[in-house]
Amino acid sequence: MKARPARVWLFDLDDTLHDATHAAIGHTSEAMTAYMVEHLQLTAAEASALRQHYWHRYGATLLGLVRHHGVRPAHFLEQTHRLPGLESRLRTSAHDRAALRRLPGAKFVLTNAPRGYAMRVLDTLRLSGCFDGILCIEDMTMFGHHRPKPDARMLRHVAARLKTPPSRCVLVEDTLVHQRAARSVGMKTVWMQRYLRGAFHDRRQSMKVGVHPCPKPAYVCARINRIQALRSLWCIRDDLPR
Repeated sequence: MKARPARVWLFDLDDTLHDATHAAIGHTSEAMTAYMVEHLQLTAAEASALRQHYWHRYGATLLGLVRHHGVRPAHFLEQTHRLPGLESRLRTSAHDRAALRRLPGAKFVLTNAPRGYAMRVLDTLRLSGCFDGILCIEDMTMFGHHRPKPDARMLRHVAARLKTPPSRCVLVEDTLVHQRAARSVGMKTVWMQRYLRGAFHDRRQSMKVGVHPCPKPAYVCARINRIQALRSLWCIRDDLPR
């Protein structure tokens, strides 16, 4: 009998592996708004509204700026992810770090963040050695165009690049629209809720630690609030909803 391909875990970075809401997201949003004020000659209010519009429409502010304003991706990413003092704000769970090291299967970071920022986070939190590779926004290109999450074509391309069928991939992610895209190409999906704020805050606080069934939305196979819980998902392997 032909052996099945090994499980491949794809981990988002921000608000999945670390508390990015505390460490980086507000600072990055401010930097993006400031960049748009300077380079597009907008007011701060106009730039903030346009930034959010592009994020909701394209999944990444960068795509809207490239498509509609001719912004150079490398320049935008470097300017907006300098984040002075980032290392002092970073935090994650030591238990999660240990659980990642023990988790069977190949493990990759799949993030819409630029490589320089991702490596700063992973190195500071001593997570770099937990992964077999890192796929950042610079790697998410097809036919000369950036296609970050939630682009389904890119997710298929990632599976092909890793030489595994999408059905053997598990995306661990805090953003539901990315999970929906992953399920559409046949990947398993695990919703990380450890760092959720806002609309899901009360639900997160009421959860017991561990794995929780999540029948809705239907494209979410399981929900967790700690990395340790993934071990039980590995143990049941193909019992994850298809």
